[in-house]
Amino acid sequence: MATTTKRGKELELYVANLDCEHDAGVIERGLDGVPGLLEVRIYPKAAKVVLTYDPERTSDETLKEQLQALGFPPQRGRVLAEPPKPWRNPKVLTSAASGVLLLVGWLVGLAGVPEPVSTGLYLVAIVTGGYFFGREAIEELIFERAIGIELLMSTAAVVATAMGQAAEGAMLVFLYSISEAAEGYTEDKTRSAIRALMDLAPKMALVRRDGREVEIPVEELAVDDVFIVKPGQAIPTDGVVLVGESNVNQAPVTGESVPVGKKPGDMVFAGTINGEGVLEVRATKTFADNTIARIIQMVEEAQERKGRSQRFIERFGRRYSPAVLLFGVLLAVVPPLAFGAPWETWITRATVFIVAAAPCALVISIPITLVAALGTAARNGVLIKGGVYVEELAKVRVVALDKTGTITRGEPEVTDVLLCPDGVAGRISSSDELVAVAAGIERRSEHPLARAIVRYAEATGARPTEPAEFRALPGAGAMARLDGATVYIGSPDLFQSRLGVAVDAVREEIERLQGEGKTVVLVGDERGPWGLVAIRDTIRPNARQAIAALHELGVKVAMLTGDNARTAHAIAREVGIDEVYADLKPEDKVAKVRELAQQHGHVAMVGDGVNDAPALAEATVGVAMGAAGTDVALETADVALMADDLEKLVYALRLARRTQRVVNQNLALSAAVIGALVVGAIAGVFTLPIAVLGHEISEFVVIGSGLRMLRS
Repeated sequence: MATTTKRGKELELYVANLDCEHDAGVIERGLDGVPGLLEVRIYPKAAKVVLTYDPERTSDETLKEQLQALGFPPQRGRVLAEPPKPWRNPKVLTSAASGVLLLVGWLVGLAGVPEPVSTGLYLVAIVTGGYFFGREAIEELIFERAIGIELLMSTAAVVATAMGQAAEGAMLVFLYSISEAAEGYTEDKTRSAIRALMDLAPKMALVRRDGREVEIPVEELAVDDVFIVKPGQAIPTDGVVLVGESNVNQAPVTGESVPVGKKPGDMVFAGTINGEGVLEVRATKTFADNTIARIIQMVEEAQERKGRSQRFIERFGRRYSPAVLLFGVLLAVVPPLAFGAPWETWITRATVFIVAAAPCALVISIPITLVAALGTAARNGVLIKGGVYVEELAKVRVVALDKTGTITRGEPEVTDVLLCPDGVAGRISSSDELVAVAAGIERRSEHPLARAIVRYAEATGARPTEPAEFRALPGAGAMARLDGATVYIGSPDLFQSRLGVAVDAVREEIERLQGEGKTVVLVGDERGPWGLVAIRDTIRPNARQAIAALHELGVKVAMLTGDNARTAHAIAREVGIDEVYADLKPEDKVAKVRELAQQHGHVAMVGDGVNDAPALAEATVGVAMGAAGTDVALETADVALMADDLEKLVYALRLARRTQRVVNQNLALSAAVIGALVVGAIAGVFTLPIAVLGHEISEFVVIGSGLRMLRS
């Protein structure tokens, strides 16, 4: 898929056979010097190549042909390449051939055939099985000046054969070639989450054009196209509902377990599943820029973004492998030269040592676990921007929550309507009549509390009155003329301070309701209030359970809000929050996050990703909630919860801690196996086949352990 940028055209391609950093190096070297090619970005874990080029000097087709010639054929559209079937995979075939030759050589030797015949078979087995990783070792040494695990294995095989142990050398090559052949299938397994996201969106869309309904590929959808979604179909791209009502299953994108009702004016996201109704939707994003595409892109980038522990292991590996080779050489020559020990014995031990000390399992233990965890999180509505944030989430000890829109819905609702005793005897005879008067005035206002009263009137069937001469009273309320009299609606202070009216008849109710964190609005005239309406930003249904779950994890929960202290403390008591900091400006939130970090260590700040951006940036991990369809939130946060669901935060923390446990287990197992094999090799207890078996078994165990993170 090609797009135009400031630098030139950008071509994004998924390719086959791209499984590791070595493959990425082959592509970079192969494309170096191609006329018109400006930049190459490679994502090995996603099997993706992004090429920026000058369209006047080269073309899409030319670049695709170059990749094809290098052995990395581009795929059509947004599709991940499937690994070749084993019987068509050259690495599998050469490994199998090596194993067969090794077996035949052993059988020939048992049959008493002259030794040169079996040795010849072993040599052919070594060349056949070692072709791919031997070539990789030489390329790394020449082009990257690096000594890798492949060179250690190749050296051990050559030395063993030169020492007259061709069978052991062939065994080493065969066993190691198995792990090399399995590498592509292991990488493909970690891509299952991205493949699942790609499969969410349909391949075709039913579009209304020129008065006709036509099916087109989703890639051809343009902004403002009107497409039709039938019951049970997936929505092809983001858009706004124009016609129809239906329940939409947003679980594939946001992880929400309950379908969400959609009506005209509501947003729908690509990849979500339409329920029982037919919807007509106006596209607001192209296929390449919709929510699913953005999530896929960010997961791919996150999988390439390494955590601190992974970067350390890679730096360690770059120094460790040359050190192993050097120590192996010293182990082979020092005892014979210094102490007159047998050359054959110590060269053999040095060869076994080189294999035993190879850090395969150690190097792979972290990346495979983190990549699997990032994909699993995305599949469950949690977008983590990289391995470093998985590590930081696992260490979080304090979660700071914004109130509005995070703990609460951010949409005030009427909770109580009460009449004053004097009001009943005067103008108002029922609560419905009070709501009708209040809604009649507030219809002219855009204040959130005013909209809450109007919504309540609509929900209860109260018909708003038709007042005249509406006028807003900034910071206090509003006024209007109704049946020749002036009616006021606003805070208790409006009536007491500005109108000089006593509110003693309802003072007790006002204090009670305010103590519950509700905002009290009085309705009346200059003689006194007729009644009151209590409004509160409703708490999210699962907020209490989510905060209780955080406490079970040993996490302290704080609330940071710009709201008043009375409201903040009332809501905090209801949901079980530990610490409350109210009346905070944005810069105050930043300072408070910094203070919490100094007191407790790692802090996660949860907000909407827009108003709370400074505090999110200050926190160890910034978490944006309800990020589906919100570009700003996706960009600013370290972790994006796609749904308005605090329990997804609990899920993210549990996943991060589980990931860290698996990483630690893998590191411990790898180090223990290497330690045991090294001691056995130097002591002469282990032979070369045993060292190879121990090495490969530990690698497969670590891979299997890391892939556990693919389970939700």
